[in-house]
Amino acid sequence: MNQREPLVLSVTSGKGGVGKTNLSINLACALQGMGHRVLLLDADLGLANVDILLGLAPPYNIFHLLFDEKKLHDVLVSTDYGFSILPASSGVPEMLALSTGQKLDLIEALEPLETKLDMLIVDTGAGIGDTVLYFNIAVQERLLVITPEPTSLTDAYAIIKVLHNKHGVNRFKVIANMVADIKQGKQIYGRLAAACDRFLDGVSLDLAGCIPWDETVKRAVTRQTPFYHFSPNSPASLGVREIARSIGSWQETTKTDGNIKFFWKKLLFRH
Repeated sequence: MNQREPLVLSVTSGKGGVGKTNLSINLACALQGMGHRVLLLDADLGLANVDILLGLAPPYNIFHLLFDEKKLHDVLVSTDYGFSILPASSGVPEMLALSTGQKLDLIEALEPLETKLDMLIVDTGAGIGDTVLYFNIAVQERLLVITPEPTSLTDAYAIIKVLHNKHGVNRFKVIANMVADIKQGKQIYGRLAAACDRFLDGVSLDLAGCIPWDETVKRAVTRQTPFYHFSPNSPASLGVREIARSIGSWQETTKTDGNIKFFWKKLLFRH
């Protein structure tokens, strides 16, 4: 890879249960397979589960980096799939309200990654809580995951509205997950886009891709294995591969208003 600045993108959703974390993991697999150096940051700081879906039990996580004087190399975990993860903690309330000093510590700790990555994928929590908003404000691109469930669309619209009206975020890319086919994926994307066009002036919504409902996904989750590796030619894997190809081209077109260190500074100073 050349020395382009890393692309920082979030995978987010308005509600839980839409497959957001599973998509984050499998996008990391697909991007790594295309030659990108990928780090997946588990940014669901209170209810982390990236490690669980991968069948890992890291001894340390972001909590230990901030509160227990561990170093970055102690916390980073290499996976069997070629990418690394920065695990978060689960059920630790201190992680939901980091102080300014702790955010500064995190910026300093992550700075060495700047020249070692091509992609930083930020798997956020769901909803419109402060931490979810912080991460979505700071990234360069936002992948918003929706499903055909009406509540998914309602909650997706809510997070777009808050990020747009309160924080000036105008650009989103949508993944329609667990759809019957591409036609249904385009339909639910169209309903969300129509609502944004009608009520939110200046919001840009693009369809990044559709992931069909696929029984393979459930079997892979049971085995704590990414479905992209469990069944590379399954419908879900093929959908992820197409989205990963699109993401690979974003480094050419996305305005790089900074780097990974800048990403963390935005988290700190925008609030």
